Amino acid sequence: MVVVQAPAGFGKTSLLAQWRLEHLARGAVVGWLSAQPADSEQRFLQCLVMSIRNASGRQKFGRTLLEGGARGELSDVTEWLAEIAQTALDIVLIIDGVERLAPGSREALAYLCHNAPSNLRVIAAARSDCDLGLADLLAYGHCVALSARDLRFSLEESMKLIRNRLQGKLDADDSARLHELTEGWPLGLQLALTALVHDPSPGKTMAAMRASSGALHAHFLGVLLSNLDPADVDFLRRIAIVNQLHPELCQALIGTHEAADRLARLVRDTPLFLTGEGSEWVRMHSLTRDALREQFQMLDAAEQEMLHARAASWFAAAELQEDAAEHALAAGQHAAAYELAERCMYEGVISRGRHMMAIEWLDRLPRAELDRRPRLMLGAAWALAVSSRHAEAESLVVRILEHAGGDAALHCECALIRSGAAGFADQIDRFAELHDPWAEAPPLKDPRLLYIHANRKAFRALFDGDPARARLCQQQAPSGGEDAFGHVARWRELLTGLSYLWEGQVILAEEYLRPALTAADAELGRRNSFSCMFAALLAAAVWERDRPDEAESILANRLDIVERQGIPEAVLLGYRTAARIAAARGQEHRAVALLEALYAVGVNRNLPRLCIASLADQVRMHAQRYRRETCRALCERLDAILAGGDVPSGPLWRRQVQLLQAIAHAYAAIAAQDWQAALAQLELTGRLAAELKIGRVQIESLALRAYALHRLGEDSATLLREAVDLARSYGLARLFTDANPALGEWVERIMAEHEPAAVALASKDSAASRGLKSAPRATPSIALTPKEREVLELLARNLSNKEVARAMEVGEETVKWHVKNLFVKLSADTRKQVVRRAQLLGLLEEAP
Repeated sequence: MVVVQAPAGFGKTSLLAQWRLEHLARGAVVGWLSAQPADSEQRFLQCLVMSIRNASGRQKFGRTLLEGGARGELSDVTEWLAEIAQTALDIVLIIDGVERLAPGSREALAYLCHNAPSNLRVIAAARSDCDLGLADLLAYGHCVALSARDLRFSLEESMKLIRNRLQGKLDADDSARLHELTEGWPLGLQLALTALVHDPSPGKTMAAMRASSGALHAHFLGVLLSNLDPADVDFLRRIAIVNQLHPELCQALIGTHEAADRLARLVRDTPLFLTGEGSEWVRMHSLTRDALREQFQMLDAAEQEMLHARAASWFAAAELQEDAAEHALAAGQHAAAYELAERCMYEGVISRGRHMMAIEWLDRLPRAELDRRPRLMLGAAWALAVSSRHAEAESLVVRILEHAGGDAALHCECALIRSGAAGFADQIDRFAELHDPWAEAPPLKDPRLLYIHANRKAFRALFDGDPARARLCQQQAPSGGEDAFGHVARWRELLTGLSYLWEGQVILAEEYLRPALTAADAELGRRNSFSCMFAALLAAAVWERDRPDEAESILANRLDIVERQGIPEAVLLGYRTAARIAAARGQEHRAVALLEALYAVGVNRNLPRLCIASLADQVRMHAQRYRRETCRALCERLDAILAGGDVPSGPLWRRQVQLLQAIAHAYAAIAAQDWQAALAQLELTGRLAAELKIGRVQIESLALRAYALHRLGEDSATLLREAVDLARSYGLARLFTDANPALGEWVERIMAEHEPAAVALASKDSAASRGLKSAPRATPSIALTPKEREVLELLARNLSNKEVARAMEVGEETVKWHVKNLFVKLSADTRKQVVRRAQLLGLLEEAP
């Protein structure tokens, strides 16, 4: 039994139709029944008989039931089931629109499912609120239920569909934006693609859509709202002011008891809402909510204030202070709003990472109100510290310390705020100066602050070049996971993933970061700053594992958030990964643009290390094509930045950038094919990378040294084997080709001579990881024999009869005989027609 339950517009009928074709291709008898309100118990039984009779071609099936005056009682259903068992056919019964059945017919369906013989499979589709009475079958694993959450497109599915339909006319960022605008709603995505497929400028159309304007936006709203009753639209625009909806909240807003029933009906009958599993809370589709909020502004000002006041009162009673504060401010209740904001701001920042909320409140608050509320000021300082407004954070900390007196815990917390700002500003030595006096035995009582302190110690260890100690430092954090510490615990996950990347251990990094990103996306949203930082790190690991398509989808529509709100390491990894993906696809112009954008971010945020990293990566890219003069000019720009007086001079920061400088000069020497100079720079690079324990750079410099020795005619076998073994151990599948295509080809050639089996396996795995299509696969069917299916698969690969015979280890005459049979069965005259007709009939499909 398979049950599909979702609101309108989720493609239930389309999915059932697809499954019907697949079951037919496997030789099953498939009966289809579209339920109607008039289907009483007797009529439902008649429909069951006729659907199987028509599907099987057995006109005598169910004759007794039809001619004997069966009334649709359960005993009649039992007789129908007995006839099904006696047919000895593999039968699939598909019932669409089960919610339209009368209660008695639904009871008969439940009885049918509980007593189905082994040769009968039932597939049913219904609206979300329809109770089919199959809870016990679900509990025991005899029934599978699919909900709206399962039917929504994932980002990867949406991007694949968009890429196929629009033939690459939308880039990855716009594809991700379209997915987010439609929120994975299948019908919405289909409507958008239908409008965009003939659009000469889909990028401009998407920009208008994001700005809530343009033809596509109007088209969406027409589909979503045009068929609604005016009373429903009036109800929706009044409740659209809140982000999350609850039946009791709607009653409070509208002032009538029927509001909850109206909400339930709209959730059931329209695709306007997103529902949570096992929760009464629902959320309106963002496109609909934005349009309805525009209509809300047309209401009388007094009514708007009244609705906001009601929302504030309900949220305050429910202890949802952040929402209550927002609506109290909109209702003109400023004193209450400031009081509520003070209660929730510090907790929101520390426990939930709601930094933007705190900054927005800071911009709204009068200076006098802020001075009267020290806890609100402390929360604002935490939020500003992890933004680009570090000077304002420092100003607030100074004002807080003026009244701190001898409170050691408050002094320590202010040091944590300042060190956080220093970390975001890439002032590594300033970070160490603020952290080190409090490193041991901090005078803190709040477990969350102790957890933050442990995270700071981990950062300090990373800056010292000791990623293993960074992970060890985090074990000193108070016990309890994400449930106990919320946002603070996510920093631990981010730092742990970063420490593995630092070492070059991309397999471990991916294993650790993937579930963290999934959880962050689900709970915080895909464009939350934390989600985007996780994405930048995971994309870097996935890229190193040689899965560029996946890395691109992970990064899609996130770089703008990372560049504004991410830590420097996340910004660097995100842009570097995106540039390398573009370069690997032959889009060098885009790769250069991304690296120049990284440089611009460094200038805009006053992070010179990002500028240096941008130039170093540009040198690496041009060195692959031996552009000597371009590399020399880029190195001169890099050296000029480091020689300037406006960059940090501390030893911790200098160690980081000296490594980038050495890498750039090594690649410039390679571009000039000055192999002796390259060796000297590569030895320096390897030494600096070893001091900082940056594993990938160590292995890269080792491999390039081996290649330089090879070009000089010296023995390099030992160095090369060591580099290859380390790269395999760490999972760095892209390292050699990324460093230099010539190096990658040389490594592959040398390894092929010594380990041909391993190289063949690696090539196969690499092709699979890049998403290359597998050969077509014949589906099981009674229409073709197993040998004919095997021949069909080989014909689909464009093999000749002789090649097919070799693959099957049979004679060429045998192959010709099978091909002739395929011509007859598929009514084809050529081999190409055989393959095409097999695909049309569902006998041949692409392998997953």
